[in-house]
Amino acid sequence: MRTPLAGMAEAPGAKRQREGEEAAGMAEPPAGGGGSFPWAELRVRRVLRESARDKAIFLHGQVNGGSEGAKDAVVILEKTPFHEESISDLLKKHTKLQLQMSNDIYSTYHLYPPPQLSEIKTTVVYPATEKHLQKYLRQEVYLISETGEDYKNITLPFIQSQSFSIQWVYNILEKKAEADRIIHENPDPSNGFVLIPDFKWNQKQLDDLYLIAICHRRGIKSLRDLTSEHLPLLKNILQEGKETILKRFGVVGSQLRIYLHYQPSYFHLHVHFTALSYDAPGCSVERAHLLAEVIDNLELDPQYYQKRTLTFALRADEALLKKFQEVGKA
Repeated sequence: MRTPLAGMAEAPGAKRQREGEEAAGMAEPPAGGGGSFPWAELRVRRVLRESARDKAIFLHGQVNGGSEGAKDAVVILEKTPFHEESISDLLKKHTKLQLQMSNDIYSTYHLYPPPQLSEIKTTVVYPATEKHLQKYLRQEVYLISETGEDYKNITLPFIQSQSFSIQWVYNILEKKAEADRIIHENPDPSNGFVLIPDFKWNQKQLDDLYLIAICHRRGIKSLRDLTSEHLPLLKNILQEGKETILKRFGVVGSQLRIYLHYQPSYFHLHVHFTALSYDAPGCSVERAHLLAEVIDNLELDPQYYQKRTLTFALRADEALLKKFQEVGKA
């Protein structure tokens, strides 16, 4: 059972799902410009992916766009965690309890809770592009070992050729969106950042705590860009992030997993703060790099991440995988 987080306000409805970890995760900006989603006009076309472990399903839907034709949408349905304060009502006020099996001291039931206890977190990407649909579609994945030269000759030109919009990041930094969700800010333009809850965390319990630190400084795309010049920024994020989470949520630094992704899901430097006990999407060894170790590496060698071979996974349909295959690197 998940521990309730006393006194914490419920997070506002997610206007976007952060682009992110393949399981659900990520941080996704709204592709359209706000407004309510036309649920009555949604037609489900197919199931993109489902996860029994995460109790989630990813759907491809379409909405009649009138003269503009049908528009695609991605709808993600996730069952929410249990909350200790509602367990009594769940057991006493269920609408139906159906016995499935009984054997000696063991029995199993299907319990049907009332609507107010049947919440399903629903995330919508609308209008969705083909890239969104492919991202959530179940596919084979492959490991890539990228040298420093590979980054310069293959990955960086590919990134520069793509139109990855991160306007939603700038909206947060400029307080044009989600300003009420920022729980800490260091306003220094070079070494400052904002700390904000990720939408994968509903802020009702600490077991799956998940926050993102987004740096104010622009032009740092990923781990590959970091040098010793960025150590003050990285140390601020590490120290102030831990202090804020301890003060706000009572979680000590030794119970946090603080890391960067490579490759990241969007190319503006950001750092993940998750509960150590939470198996967060994207925290696996081929993608997550602990911030404390990143700092240590840069102190040992200012150009460490320009030289080091980095390993990461790519999905079968990703154009970058094809670039590596073309030169015999995958």
